[in-house]
Amino acid sequence: QEGMPQTLSSTSMFTPCGFSPHLHTSKEGEQGGLIFQDGNLTSASLDALIQHLIPTTDYYPEKAYIFTFLLSSRLFIEPHELLSRVCHKCIEQQRLDDPVLDKARIRKFGPKILQLLTEWTETFPYDFQEERMIGHLKDMIHRIAPCDEAYWKKMNQLLQALNQKLATLSHGQEGIVKISAAVSDKLVAFKSKPPSIQREILSVCSDPYTLAQQLTHVELERLSHIGPEEFVQAFVHKDPLDGTKTCFSEQKKTSNLEAYVKWFNRLCYLVATEICMPAKKKQRAQVIEFFIDVARECFNIGNFNSLMAIISGMNMSPVSRLKKTWSKVKTAKFFILEHQMDPTGNFYNYRTALRGAAHRSLTAHSNREKIVIPFFSLLIKDIYFLNEGCANRLPNGHVNFEKFLELAKQVGEFITWKQVECPFEQDPNIIHYLHTAPIFTEDGLYLASYESESPENQTEKDRWKSLRSTILGKT
Repeated sequence: QEGMPQTLSSTSMFTPCGFSPHLHTSKEGEQGGLIFQDGNLTSASLDALIQHLIPTTDYYPEKAYIFTFLLSSRLFIEPHELLSRVCHKCIEQQRLDDPVLDKARIRKFGPKILQLLTEWTETFPYDFQEERMIGHLKDMIHRIAPCDEAYWKKMNQLLQALNQKLATLSHGQEGIVKISAAVSDKLVAFKSKPPSIQREILSVCSDPYTLAQQLTHVELERLSHIGPEEFVQAFVHKDPLDGTKTCFSEQKKTSNLEAYVKWFNRLCYLVATEICMPAKKKQRAQVIEFFIDVARECFNIGNFNSLMAIISGMNMSPVSRLKKTWSKVKTAKFFILEHQMDPTGNFYNYRTALRGAAHRSLTAHSNREKIVIPFFSLLIKDIYFLNEGCANRLPNGHVNFEKFLELAKQVGEFITWKQVECPFEQDPNIIHYLHTAPIFTEDGLYLASYESESPENQTEKDRWKSLRSTILGKT
């Protein structure tokens, strides 16, 4: 086993404490085309960065470097092209084309290249949905395998693990697609007051703690499908050094990320629908209070995404205009929650709460204390501004590595959070309801709201009139 790089658990490279952006070097200045400042790698040519990724008999790149480079390199070069270049350089440097291989040397190099390929497949499995990627991987292992029987076994384990991971991920994607299709058929604005057979949330789940836990289930399930690369691919622009095409000429590979944002929107509308639906003011107030309790429990769990969706749903105009309903609600608890999610100071209060939850997660003894589900659209916005805020390349054509360390820190933290096992028991009935209960369109919500509490001014009256004719066919 000598010369085998030490393996860390896949999370330790991401956690804020385990993620050390300090890719040390003995001296300042330049080293093999890499520019360092205060011991940190700040910039380099793409070639030098690729070279820095490649293991040798006595060198293995730092875990933090591997993650950062594999994450950000796709802005400059497609993964299959990168892997192809890595393999070619290994073949050259280790003389894997020689008719007679230097076995002793390859036994030192073998475990390291296997380790690199393992880390790549574990962290960015979606890259390997491409045949070309699997081809390069097999070719590499076939070249070193004659030197050690164990390499064949290692390759089979690696491919099995990868297939399993991809199967789970695509199964999850199919499930989400099925649900979404079923939902869109039901997005019909309702025809007058819905009949009493329409199930409502309180008949499915009347306990706010249980609902908060089931929402957390849905969140973690959906998060588990998002690959770290989707954050980068969401913002792919043209690379200035390659004017011909954007790096990902195929469709942007961000489907899981988009599905997750859709889920957030669905939850907002579901909350608003459940509040506007009941005919009686007392029932509407009861639903509002129920959701306030659910939101509060989401906050305690660390599920900020569901929390924000619930608050957004309650703040939609069709809901917030129901003055008589709100007058029956004990609103103190709601104001506390709203204050937590207040956007002022760039969401200062929320960010403080998130840091608290992240800290709790690091020292957690149970899975329950580990849960951190960030308010997702804000996370994307932060990454977007980080990406827009500074260039990918410096004027001399070098890759701006400093920027990508910051990117890797933000995405890496998220990867740690999405790996938490959900500690709550799943209730299929409630989860099915969350995904399939019919929800009103925006017009449907306004109509339901006006039917519940009459319009207060001319603008509302006109809107009510036109909605009644378009949706209900009444004049």
